[in-house]
Amino acid sequence: MTGTLEVLPVRSGPATREALPQLERALAGDGPALLPVPADDDREIRRLTDALHPGEPIDGSTALVVATSGTTGTPKGALLTAAALRASGEATHSRLGGPGSWLLALPAHHIAGIQVLLRGLLAGTEPVIVDVATGFDPTVLPGAIAAMTGPRRYTSLVPTQLIKALDHPAATAALAELDAVLLGGAATPAPVLERARTAGITVVRTYGMSETCGGCVYDGVPLDGVRVRIEDSRVLLGGPVLASGYRGLPDHPAFAEPGWFRTDDAGLLSDGVLSITGRLDEAISTGGLTVVPQVVEAALSAHPAVAECAVFGVPDARLGQRVVAAVVPAAGTAPTLEDLRAHVERTVDSTAAPRELHLMPALPLRGPGKVDRRALAEQFTGPATG
Repeated sequence: MTGTLEVLPVRSGPATREALPQLERALAGDGPALLPVPADDDREIRRLTDALHPGEPIDGSTALVVATSGTTGTPKGALLTAAALRASGEATHSRLGGPGSWLLALPAHHIAGIQVLLRGLLAGTEPVIVDVATGFDPTVLPGAIAAMTGPRRYTSLVPTQLIKALDHPAATAALAELDAVLLGGAATPAPVLERARTAGITVVRTYGMSETCGGCVYDGVPLDGVRVRIEDSRVLLGGPVLASGYRGLPDHPAFAEPGWFRTDDAGLLSDGVLSITGRLDEAISTGGLTVVPQVVEAALSAHPAVAECAVFGVPDARLGQRVVAAVVPAAGTAPTLEDLRAHVERTVDSTAAPRELHLMPALPLRGPGKVDRRALAEQFTGPATG
């Protein structure tokens, strides 16, 4: 059975609710296959439609085609069935303690935002929606969370949003009222997690991607039915939440093994608990050493003058690549390269310590909350400055 892929324009703010009837049909498996796109971003609509070809035939079992943000800039479309979406939502509620109402504070055309809406539909609850079209404003959280109905209340955020919320006492207190705050999209610095948990926020770290209907591993433990294995340090995921492949790419190697998805993440599995150590496609080769950016970022994040950071490599005639750090300083601070290098060298090899530092007001992002290291590398490729 085949159908035709249809575009689902998703508006921002309260108007997001207009997409709920079509998403409900997709969840039930009785609607056309849908490609969610941001209704108010013509450039992104063109990028997604050019790559994913709405109006053309598609397998009738597909409910949603969700674009991956990718590191290459070329979107791929994960083919998600209604059964996979339901399995994801039901497993999430089971892990969190039962169905509840959801606060949407993410773009609703990405998998994390879509899942907030779908979980609410599964629970039969009306979503409360925060408009993030012009950015995330943590001062609206108290009113939005007060508008949520019980008995259980949840939201999903990315680390940059949590960092902003923790600087606003009223927003922090409001988040602490929720039964769970799912946190995914990127690695969360340990000091941020500690601040949040000290403030009484129930943070649940999630790991997953569009190809797994979003988060499928919570605090390192797979959701019910999800399978995880490590092969040559690479994380592979399987189970009922898995996409059936990519739109127009039937032979893509990520889905070459039936029932499994080969991620680009490196990880460790210990007593059934998964730890992600970094991205295999973002490793930096410098002076004969392979540096995983996330390891250096974890060390940098422990410095009191670092609010946010990203580590990436740029070409270097002597080293092959040199390690560069982009840092958003904590308020009232101006960290130096020498200070940060000394700090990093206490926990990692000195070869991995940054050789160049750029202080920035904010880090560039791709998708919901993922730092765009590719954009940083392109911006700062050139002679060393530190």
